[in-house]
Amino acid sequence: MDPIDPAHSTTVLLLIAAAAVALLLFLIIKVKLHAFISLVVVSVLTAVAAGIPVVDIPTALLAGFGGTLGSVALLVGFGVMLGRLLEVTGGAQVLADTLINRFGEKRAPLALGVAALIFGFPIFFDAGLVVFLPIILTVARRFGGSVLFYALPAAGAFAAMHAIVPPHPGPVAAGEALGADLGVVLLVGLPVAVLSWFIGSYLVSRRLGAMFDVDVPTLLFGEEKGAPDAGQAGGQTTVTVTRPSFSLVASLLVVPLVLITGNTLVDTLTASGIIDEGDLWAEVLTLLGTTSVALLITLLLAISVLGGRGRSMAETTRILDESLAPICSIILITGAGGMFGFVLRTSGIGDALTASLSDLGLPLLLQAFVIATLLRVAQGSATVALTTTAGLIAGQAIELGYGDFQLTLIVIAIAAGATVLSHVNDSGFWLVSRFFGMDESTTLKTWTVMETTLGLSAFGLASALWLVA
Repeated sequence: MDPIDPAHSTTVLLLIAAAAVALLLFLIIKVKLHAFISLVVVSVLTAVAAGIPVVDIPTALLAGFGGTLGSVALLVGFGVMLGRLLEVTGGAQVLADTLINRFGEKRAPLALGVAALIFGFPIFFDAGLVVFLPIILTVARRFGGSVLFYALPAAGAFAAMHAIVPPHPGPVAAGEALGADLGVVLLVGLPVAVLSWFIGSYLVSRRLGAMFDVDVPTLLFGEEKGAPDAGQAGGQTTVTVTRPSFSLVASLLVVPLVLITGNTLVDTLTASGIIDEGDLWAEVLTLLGTTSVALLITLLLAISVLGGRGRSMAETTRILDESLAPICSIILITGAGGMFGFVLRTSGIGDALTASLSDLGLPLLLQAFVIATLLRVAQGSATVALTTTAGLIAGQAIELGYGDFQLTLIVIAIAAGATVLSHVNDSGFWLVSRFFGMDESTTLKTWTVMETTLGLSAFGLASALWLVA
């Protein structure tokens, strides 16, 4: 569903958006109304207030809800089943022990973040986070303290890679709109993303972990398990199940990495004309590298090599079935968060805002950051903020005759603005909140703060490089 022609002025639309967010926070935090119900109610009220035709409101609600579920439900479902298998078979413990033995207890959060940076190069934020969940939670259980010490560095790493580094869709779309060389965007964006993560996520997470003691959640994977076994009560024979080797578990996690990387390479080579569009082998690689398909293949392999270790298929199926029950609420809330953001976009708030910001009189780098930030806050989607801002300022960038390096810095500035201030109209906010067992207030004080420091760090680095460009 395309955005409608705005029924109100930009000022009124922004006031409606602000009032909607305030009402949503009031219902969830003060009234204690369930987040899913609150999001649906506020989405309907916002659609009416913003002037979306009444007959189109159901379509807008379902489009936003269904569009988000289409990208999240399969990823979360397959990812949680894979995580549950890793947890009950001891695979997550093996990975955690290996990380700790090689990096040491004090460097455990750093090790998780570095691993997430590597894993997050081709894999989207939500997919990478859900696959890493059992590892994060296992390390947090072992050492105790706030789960934020371990969760935020990893989540921040996925966020940094997703926002700044090709082949992720936001920086690719922004780079193409501005006419920047994507190779330069990659070469400059990668070290900027790593440094931004270290400053704005890893260092900040140490402070936030000390300030907010968030217990390790048990919703997804239950309480900590001892040594895996397949024994049964009633005096029956107990079969001890040995933990899988590190190489086996690591190989499983590399599978989606390889498949998704293959998809990315095919897309890049096809776009550059090196591969002919429609080649069968390329289409097969594209299918296998689709994130949900790659996770499904990985899950099937995990069932084969992990689920069958001392367990019947019926027992493995029961474990997988039990893993799905806790995520129903997560998926519904995330879908409703996508619905709310979609209503804001459909109402024309984003278009009205960009039109009013087309001539701010600011330096282009700062203008890119400010516009992307306001769009991010107004409608929630980082990718939409990235692509819209790039399209808005592309004409100015071309007119000024900037080279690839300067255009790359503008892409990074846009990505930085599209990262800050993740809040209740962002589906990623709800994923982080529910995965790590935080209420909305705590998520605003931790995840939102860390996303903001991450974005500000990226913009600061881009500004410093701009001075020497």
